[in-house]
Amino acid sequence: MKGTELCQTTTPTTTTTTHNGLRLHPRPRNLKKTQNPPPPHHRLPPHPPPPPPQKKYLKRSEVESQRRAAYEAQQSALETHRAAKAAQKRAAEEAEFQRREATKAKAKALADARRAKADEEKAKNAPAVEEPPEEAQEMTDEDAVAALRELGEPARVFGESAAGRVRRLKRCLAAAEARRVASAPALTAEEMVLDMKDVGVDDAKVYRQLSGWFALVLREWELALEARPEAVKESFQGKAAARSMQQAKLYMGPLFVHFGNRDLKKELYTKICEIVVEAQARRYVKANDLYLRLSIGNAAWPIGVTMVGIHERSAREKLHEKGMAAHIMSDEVTRKFLQSIKRCLSFCQTRWIPEDPLQMMG
Repeated sequence: MKGTELCQTTTPTTTTTTHNGLRLHPRPRNLKKTQNPPPPHHRLPPHPPPPPPQKKYLKRSEVESQRRAAYEAQQSALETHRAAKAAQKRAAEEAEFQRREATKAKAKALADARRAKADEEKAKNAPAVEEPPEEAQEMTDEDAVAALRELGEPARVFGESAAGRVRRLKRCLAAAEARRVASAPALTAEEMVLDMKDVGVDDAKVYRQLSGWFALVLREWELALEARPEAVKESFQGKAAARSMQQAKLYMGPLFVHFGNRDLKKELYTKICEIVVEAQARRYVKANDLYLRLSIGNAAWPIGVTMVGIHERSAREKLHEKGMAAHIMSDEVTRKFLQSIKRCLSFCQTRWIPEDPLQMMG
């Protein structure tokens, strides 16, 4: 019976009490909560965390870090912009290059087509036979063929007549003569020595001697500059000396043209011959005196104002006599190659030193 009593459950009795006429039903003490929680979508979202309080003051390190971060961001943006701009420029240049190449190819094709058409029209309209009788009588076909074979040229060309073969032989002979004159053997040291007795008698020989001697001086000058150490070449004085040599070589171009054409003025021709004779004899002081006589002459007023007074002087009429006026320097080309001759004299006294030290120019 005892166990049965333990298994029985006692149900609490609810008592109703009145309070001011109201019935109160007390909640059972042993009953669990049966209300379900509200669904998730009815829950309020969590409040965001409050922002950190803004500092009123910043440390120098924080300011520097902010400045550095802003600078790095700015530089990164600039680099990106530069890279994009460079890529765009390269693409534009490549497109422009391709366009130009296409234009050149098109122009070349059109030019070739026009040339071919012109040649075709010329060949169509050309006479079938053009053979002047006078050229055919000058040389026979067999002689022309033999001469062409001796020159190493084709004996016969397709479509060429006998008169055309003779004309081609003449052109080949003229070209061979021009090459022979251009490649004439250099004068020896004895042949290059100039003699004043030949001036006016054998001018062809004198002009050749003048051209050979000045070419020798310029070549020796260039070799002397090339033989210097690299440190001297790269120095300021070394570069100035090289420029002086190149300038003299350039300015003497018209003088070599005069030597080839043999058309120097008589006064210039004679004085230059005298200067070369003295320079070859290593009498550089006398050569310098001749250069001064040639460049400024014996005029009383070689430079500047000549009429300084209002009265007539007895020697004024002598200023314009022959050999007294410095009129040669009025020509710019002549002035330049005369100054180059003076530079050649300055080099010669260092390359071919005179035995007498008194013959050295100052």
